[in-house]
Amino acid sequence: MSITERVNAHLPFLRRFARSVTGSQERGDAAVVSTLEAIIADPCRLNKEGLPPRVALYRAFVEVFNASAPDTAMGCTDTSGHSVLRAAERKLQTLAPKARQAFLLVAVEEFAPSEAARAMGVSEAELQALIDEAGRDIARQVATDVVIIEDEPLIALDLVQLVNDLGHRVVRVARTAEQAVEATRALKPGLVLADIHLADGSSGLDAVNEILSTISMPVVFVTAFPQRLLTGTRPEPTFLVTKPFQPQNVKAIISQALFFDIRGRPEGAKAR
Repeated sequence: MSITERVNAHLPFLRRFARSVTGSQERGDAAVVSTLEAIIADPCRLNKEGLPPRVALYRAFVEVFNASAPDTAMGCTDTSGHSVLRAAERKLQTLAPKARQAFLLVAVEEFAPSEAARAMGVSEAELQALIDEAGRDIARQVATDVVIIEDEPLIALDLVQLVNDLGHRVVRVARTAEQAVEATRALKPGLVLADIHLADGSSGLDAVNEILSTISMPVVFVTAFPQRLLTGTRPEPTFLVTKPFQPQNVKAIISQALFFDIRGRPEGAKAR
């Protein structure tokens, strides 16, 4: 397979990644050009460590970009009129460069953690530390109140700790759908974590549907029954964690949900 064949299919996505990393389309494209020039000069960059083509291409970009010691101050981003991307890219501006890269590889480019670690040339533990750093940075910008809908006390305690670790505040743990709806209407949280099967036989999915009929907020489903959400009906499982869960996965999903929240933080709003 030629270099062109190995690169072409992934270039549009690499340009998206480069734009988000650098802060502008112009600077992102310049970084991609530098990467392609480096690959032409040394084609072995695409064969390093037997990496899959996409991982190898991003690895080459990360190496060239980080070696060039770019100005990390963010310029004006090209958001092309998309409100979700505008909100997301505003939040990206404050993340440290490597934390920004790690978060984007997993959250936007949808690399598996093992692939993202190889793309960055770090261990999976180091990658997770960078993603956690990004999560904390995001939390400082959009620190919010959280309602947890979970009837298992030990799982609820774990989720409370994870939410607190990210800098957010759990304002209520609801064990039934009725409690969940009442809590969200009274407390107006910025995020809901929801199980499906609840203590009294009620449904967290029904509770979320009722909540979202009157209030707009990101929801992360944390459930042992993900198939219940794969029905093609609303709410779609945009953010879904399957039990039993890994703490780092929950943290990453929470950060993603807030990061891409279309509402963003209103101008002039202060973190609590």
